[in-house]
Amino acid sequence: MKTYEIAAIPGDGIGKEILPEAVRLLEETARLDGDFRLEFTSFPWGSDYYLAHGCMMPAEGLERLREFDAILFGAVGWPQVPDSVSLWGLRLAICQGFDQYVNLRPARLLPGIRSPLRDKTPADIDFVVVRENTEGEYTGSGGRGHRGLPGEVAIESALFTRAGVERIIRYAFELARRRPAHRLACVTKSNAQKYGFALWDEVCSQVAEEFPEVTVERVLVDAMAARMVLHPETLDVVVASNLHGDILTDLAAAICGSLGVAPSGNIRPDRALPSMFEPIHGSAPDIAGRGIANPIGMFLSAALMLEFLGETRGADRIRSAVERTTAAGQVLTPDLGGNARTVDVTNAVIAALSD
Repeated sequence: MKTYEIAAIPGDGIGKEILPEAVRLLEETARLDGDFRLEFTSFPWGSDYYLAHGCMMPAEGLERLREFDAILFGAVGWPQVPDSVSLWGLRLAICQGFDQYVNLRPARLLPGIRSPLRDKTPADIDFVVVRENTEGEYTGSGGRGHRGLPGEVAIESALFTRAGVERIIRYAFELARRRPAHRLACVTKSNAQKYGFALWDEVCSQVAEEFPEVTVERVLVDAMAARMVLHPETLDVVVASNLHGDILTDLAAAICGSLGVAPSGNIRPDRALPSMFEPIHGSAPDIAGRGIANPIGMFLSAALMLEFLGETRGADRIRSAVERTTAAGQVLTPDLGGNARTVDVTNAVIAALSD
């Protein structure tokens, strides 16, 4: 029987509530499948660790994670720790340290969940955003000078390399080729940012020649934001830079009913180092500790992890159980209009695993 070693990092806020529920779901999924096992090792890193030790994770943190098959991550961020410290000290440290250059974010309206878009159904909202995850606007390139003076200056530079742009665009084309619609939209702002995003446009055109079966279009990011609201049914695979992908996928989650249902994977495609799977919603300090956080985004991230590990049957089992639970409409957390608690949703999804 195959055994996978999984690093579990609950992190901050509701991450501490939803990740243990995902572990419970995964263990039951493995038991029902019978062909694989999951061994979890938990790491108490995050803002509490920072307040106690002055760092979000120990200096040898990446070395400790290196030997795992995958990482399951809850959330990061807490009011007592500056966001620039918490994000760069943990999540981005892992993503960039392990070169997890693909941030894969499926956007699908689940059965039984009402989209804020009038008359849209699950058939209308089913696309994937491929977000570049290690360079672009989030490299930390820049600086500040003359701090506190009237002439203070802050420079934040976006960094695009041909190698980085090509590999994310190629990944998106390969994904589009596997999906039934064979469509790809490359999102930039090349009309106003004529260097970095002109490179994106050029590379997209070059890579497109290798994928004649994929219908390609280039879309400006502001136009894509409008299109996600007006015509989400026209989208299949969307590839975007780090910042653009980050913003667009919050919008994508919103039109799917809640940020609480949106999964993601930070993927190292060559598998030389572990990939990390997490919901996109963040630590939600306003509801942390109340037991009402929506675990569905965490569950679907766990399904992405199983799929990446090659356990597609287990991944499909989780997705089907989630869909049966939402379609029934009886056990939903407050963000979806219900009154269920986090543990209630877990219990319902686990019960649906065997249906």
